[in-house]
Formats: sequence, structure tokens, C-alpha cells
Amino acid sequence: MPFVELDTNLPTGRVPAGLERRLCAATAAILKKPEDVSVGRGAGAGGGDTASLSATLACPASDETSCFSQRVTVTLRSGLAMVMNGSNEPCAQMLVSSIGVVGTAEDNRGHSARFFEFLTKELDLGQDRIIIRFFPLEPWQIGKKGTVMPFL
Repeated sequence: MPFVELDTNLPTGRVPAGLERRLCAATAAILKKPEDVSVGRGAGAGGGDTASLSATLACPASDETSCFSQRVTVTLRSGLAMVMNGSNEPCAQMLVSSIGVVGTAEDNRGHSARFFEFLTKELDLGQDRIIIRFFPLEPWQIGKKGTVMPFL
């Protein structure tokens, strides 16, 4: 159940339309999690704009053994007041948290390379203006349907 939060000080008009959908698909591919799309949009706290995307996929009957019954959730916040490395030039920070796929330096090295490739292209930012934080989660840290994951 990956969660991705992308914050940027880019004005909403400079953020490519549909980025949250493409980031959801990229996250599913990078972390090897399936995705399906449902989108909600709203205003973010502090005046920024927020786009949120939750994704889930039912396993196709022909591929149940390799299919995950996980969810990918992407939140995109633009137009934020941000400073990175002492500068308020355009920048972005992303938090990727998930159960079981972001817990080692080796895994995150590969994830980082692929996420940086995606973000530099999509946001037209240099690698020095993007930072990614990986945070491993335990199933008991995620609440769903009035309980936590181990009890579902």
C-alpha cells in the first residue's frame, strides 16, 4: 500500500496536467504495485492546490499469483512556499512510504534513480532541486475499514 506525497513550489499552472495520474502509474511500475484510477481534487492547506489520486487493481484471473492486492495513493501539492538548500527557486520534495518495498538502501537506490528520471522530465527541474524521502511502513501503521492492515 504505497503512499506518495509530492510537494512543489511550482505554480499550479506550471505543473503538467494529469501529473498525479502519471505519478501513480510510475509508482506502481517502480515499486511493482498495480494501479487503477480514481481521482479527487481540492484546495490544499496553506493556499496550495492539491490533487489526490488513489489507485487499486483487482487481480486478473490469468495472473493472480503475480498480482498485488495493494493500493497506491498519490497526493500532489503545488504552489507551496518552499526553500531548498537556502533557495526558493523551483523545487520539489517527495515522500514515498510503503510496506515491504522501501526498506533497504539497495532497493531505494533503484527506486530513487527511476523516480528522479520521472520527476526531472515531468517537472523540468534539475536533480539538485528535487529530494526524495523513503519511509518504510509496518502493516499495523495503516488504518483501513475501521481497523489496521494485519486484521483485514
